[in-house]
Formats: sequence, structure tokens, C-alpha cells
Amino acid sequence: MKIQDVPFCIVDWSQVKPTEHPGVTGKALWRTFEKGNIRVRMVEYTPGYLADHWCSRGHVLLVMEGELVTELDDGRKFVLKQGMSYQVAEDINPHRSYTEKGAKLFIVD
Repeated sequence: MKIQDVPFCIVDWSQVKPTEHPGVTGKALWRTFEKGNIRVRMVEYTPGYLADHWCSRGHVLLVMEGELVTELDDGRKFVLKQGMSYQVAEDINPHRSYTEKGAKLFIVD
């Protein structure tokens, strides 16, 4: 990843207003910072959240709290617990996520 056009900056996530994104079930609350060619998010999934789409965007995702199940379009599933991450390149392994109990994530894409 080459980060471009992003001077040194600090984000106080408590000051970033969340936006709501409904899933098939549950919802995601995103706090988003975008600058240059990157998007950085603090995301909270409510209990029972299931993504409403298959995503093919590249990400670095860290589970900060809770547990997340990420499913690839080939049927494989991965359980990520607090302190675990995944990394995936753009247009490789379309994926979607769900959580039974809720999760808090830090995502860079």
C-alpha cells in the first residue's frame, strides 16, 4: 500500500459522527476519515449483523472487540476474535462479514 497525499494528521474518533449502514440484518455504524487515497474507519457491527453485499475492495481489518465471521465467495469462513486481523487485496476473494454478538473494527482501505 502506498499512501499518497496524506500529510501527518491526527483523528480523534470520539469527535467523528457515525453514519448508519443497514445490513441484511443488524446495522453497521461507521466513523470515517478519508484523505488522499485512503479511507480509515472505526466500525461497530450490532449483534446479528450480516453484510448486505459481497465486497471486493482491498482492506486491512483489525478486530478490536467482539468476534467477526468473514465468509469468502468460495464458501470458506474465518472466525476473527479480538486482536486478530485480515488483509486482502482489491478484487481478490470477494468477502462479507457477520457477527452474532457484535464487533468493533478498525479498517484501512
